[in-house]
Amino acid sequence: MNNLIPLFLSALPLFLATHALAQQQSFKIDPQSSEVAFSLSDVLHSVHGVFHVQSGVVDFDPGVSKISGSVVVAAGSGNSGNETRDKKMSKEILDVPHFADILFVPRSYQGTIAPSGDATIQVTGTFTLHGLSHELTVPTQIHMDGTICTAKAHFAVPYVKWGLKDPSTFILRVGKEVEIDLTLTGRVSPAT
Repeated sequence: MNNLIPLFLSALPLFLATHALAQQQSFKIDPQSSEVAFSLSDVLHSVHGVFHVQSGVVDFDPGVSKISGSVVVAAGSGNSGNETRDKKMSKEILDVPHFADILFVPRSYQGTIAPSGDATIQVTGTFTLHGLSHELTVPTQIHMDGTICTAKAHFAVPYVKWGLKDPSTFILRVGKEVEIDLTLTGRVSPAT
């Protein structure tokens, strides 16, 4: 019996960590340390820029792979370093006066979120762009460091196929998909 006490005490931290991990967690995204980088190719070069993450909270339960919440990006915040091009993107392509937000709402994920270190999961949800919602599954790399979480994802958005105006002209032809590199950083805490 006395031999079981040290065994029990040594297993207790593992049990508590597993129990804590299985609880619902809330990932509150810090807009200042998060960004949506984009790249769009044309026949001569690629255009690179960023959008501002406006807000985001993602709740997840590692015990049952349950996820919910939203990430909101300000559609009018696109900055490629060319004011004329950015105004055209905001006004003519994204129609920001009518569709101010780009939204991702996660619904499920596959994989395991580690309590610390790195993990890769597949997040499935609804991506709303220009007022239209589209199903999207995104491979996402998660890094947990204490209460700090960083989520990174790379994916393509077929914006023309999804109904947005093609910015190509007679002289300049651009790609029909925009490459996205998403970086979300924030704090993880027990959900309330």
